[in-house]
Amino acid sequence: MSIVENLLTVDEAAERLRTSPRFVRRLIEERRIAYVKLGAHVRIEQAELSAFVAAGRVKPMTSVVNLGRAA
Repeated sequence: MSIVENLLTVDEAAERLRTSPRFVRRLIEERRIAYVKLGAHVRIEQAELSAFVAAGRVKPMTSVVNLGRAA
């Protein structure tokens, strides 16, 4: 598979994230996700999208923490 086949449009990236294209454009504008510029077109590599999701992963708590509240 060539690198071009791994590139997603903003709309395709939004669909995969199940969010709006506006959110993806904001990620690009804020440089929170890497992208490829092809003239006036912006593309996002599938691997970069996966890395963005993985970076936002929150691990589950393994035990309940006592927050010092009186019972």
